[in-house]
Amino acid sequence: MLDIHYAQVFIAFIVLLFSLTIHEMAHAWTADRLGDPTARLRGRVSLNPLVHADPIGTVLFPLLALISGFPLIGWAKPVPVDVRNLRRGRRDFVLVAAAGPSSNLVMAVAAAILLQLTPVTPVTLGEPNVTAPLASLFSLAMQINVLLAIFNMIPIPPLDGGNVLSGLLPEWLAIVFNRIRPYGFLLLYVLMFTGGFDYLVGPPYRLLVSWLPTR
Repeated sequence: MLDIHYAQVFIAFIVLLFSLTIHEMAHAWTADRLGDPTARLRGRVSLNPLVHADPIGTVLFPLLALISGFPLIGWAKPVPVDVRNLRRGRRDFVLVAAAGPSSNLVMAVAAAILLQLTPVTPVTLGEPNVTAPLASLFSLAMQINVLLAIFNMIPIPPLDGGNVLSGLLPEWLAIVFNRIRPYGFLLLYVLMFTGGFDYLVGPPYRLLVSWLPTR
């Protein structure tokens, strides 16, 4: 029988939901600033998780991963972007795609700094202790956001890394590359269940975490 810590699962899910919300809002806000109002007109420049949440990718899969111990993988509803509205076309599309992972890195750095500044007092039986749970929350937020940033930068469409690479490639080569887009998530799950996910995500994750100020 699985040893499930429901409070930890709940906290991790809330951190993930908040992180995905900021991630998608960053895409929408950047697209709007660069000339495409599509996402803003659909209410996506928002901190309301409900406008970004996908029932499968934001709720079901992350909860199953958190409960079962499988690698955490999740996503929100893609932000609609009309490249024709962007002032500099494909170049701006690269910036829109990179905005999401960049926001996760900013959140990871902020969480690491808050973790460093939080004075953790020893836990004493029967006495309230707020600092230890706060430190645990900041540590979790740092880890989840580093993981989200790296996962989303895997160069497989429709992940942000695939969109960035597509925007950087010559147009004819980008057309060829984008043919794998319908099979992107299938490729990701093949990587995850064959161990390739660990090789792609594990080393950069450990490297970035080692650079952050932690206890």
